[in-house]
This record gives sequence, structure tokens and C-alpha cells, in this order.
Amino acid sequence: MPKLTVKDLFALKGVRKMTQINVHTEREAAACEAAGIDMIITWERSPIEEFRAAAPETFFTAGLVYGTYANADEAIRASFKLMERGADAIYCPMSLPVVEALAREAIPVHGHVGFVPYKRTWTGGFKAVGKDAVGAIDVFKRAKAYADAGAIAIEVELVPVPVAKEITDRIDIITVAMGAGTVCDAQYLFAKDILGYNDGHIPRHARTYRDHAAEHARLHQDAIAAFGEFKADVEAESFPGEGNVLKMTEIEREAFLEKLDRL
Repeated sequence: MPKLTVKDLFALKGVRKMTQINVHTEREAAACEAAGIDMIITWERSPIEEFRAAAPETFFTAGLVYGTYANADEAIRASFKLMERGADAIYCPMSLPVVEALAREAIPVHGHVGFVPYKRTWTGGFKAVGKDAVGAIDVFKRAKAYADAGAIAIEVELVPVPVAKEITDRIDIITVAMGAGTVCDAQYLFAKDILGYNDGHIPRHARTYRDHAAEHARLHQDAIAAFGEFKADVEAESFPGEGNVLKMTEIEREAFLEKLDRL
């Protein structure tokens, strides 16, 4: 299936549910593409080129790191570089004027409403947002402001389902849910939560589909054992063996020694 474009994403709104996964490794990116995941996302400090190569036909969003850029000009330069490296869209954690500046340059921008982890001090820590009417209106207005600024999509995180539904139904950009129910256009999870190797707290809104933590632990112990065996073989001079080294014919060996003696 050819890679989705921004136009394709908008055409899918209301037609079928889409998926987005935050990937941490090239293998995860490749697995997402093989599984038919619509969109992947990672942070700008990841190996963007390698992720792009691993998933060449998957819509790929690269996130600017909050606090890295001081103004719109810096963010625009960074975004263009990320797109040169393979990104299809940019997650922008900065203010709406910056989002608007990126959009004016035809950079597809992904915003964020509801609970925003790096701005949690304003919402009282790790908690849902928009549970009362006043808070819900604030979330809706913020979502509408992103659309007005030219964003193509917004993550809707830890927002009550009725609020997420009205945002999705009333605003013509892609809504990507994390803890906001099935009413949004797409669902978003971290690969480490899906695969069960998150060392920290797995949030209520996530679902674990595999136990890679146990497999990682098994592989770690297996690696220790293998390294120990290698060390023992070296000390016993059983490595390298006959099949691990280069040989010479006896004639060439004697010729080599004869030449060496003449030095």
C-alpha cells in the first residue's frame, strides 16, 4: 500500500479508524509498516533517517523537543531539516503562533490538547483534563485554535469521551486519541506499552499486547552466558579455531619465512 499523504489522512476522517505508534527502534518502525500501521511518530533526537529507511511507506511524524527552540524561525529551520531527513509531518510543542508560522510554510503540523505532559504544572500534574464544562470548553477552544492556525492533526490526551467526540465531529482536522475513547479519528500508543517493556508505570489508557520485558530479560541473561563462554574459550585458546583463521600453503609459508630471514 502506498504511503499515506496529508490529503489521504483527511479523506480517511470519518471513513475508518487510523493508528499511530510512537516507535523507539528501527525494528519497531519496520514492524509497524509490516503490520499496516498508518502513522509512526518519534522525537527529533532519534535516528530519523534509519527509521525512515525501516518504514519507507508509513506516514512519519517527527517531534520537536519542547524547550529546544526559542522562536518560530528556529522551529521552521529545524522542521525543514527533519523533513529533509525523512519526516512527513512535525509535532510542534510550541505556541500557536509558531504552529501558524510552520503551517504558512506548508509544513504539516501535529498539535496536542488535553493533558500535555511537559506542561502538566498548569493542569495540576498527571490527571485528565476537561472533566467539567468549563474545562471541556477550554479544551475545545484549544483544539479549534490549532485548526485555525493550520495544524493538520492534534493529539487528544486524557480527555472525556464526550469532549473528544465533539472535537472530532466539529473540527475538520485529524484527532489522535490517547486515553480519549474510540470516538477520535486515530488511536495512539507507545510501542513500549504495546510490547510490554515499559520500565515505568503503564498508564490506564494503554493496553499491553505482548511481554517483551520477559524476553528482553531472558536475552540479557543469555548474552551474559554467551560472553562468558567467549571469554573462557579465549583463555583456553580454543577460540579462534581452525574455521576462524586464514591459512597459507606450506610452499608460501616457507617462501615467507625465507624472505623474512633476509630482512
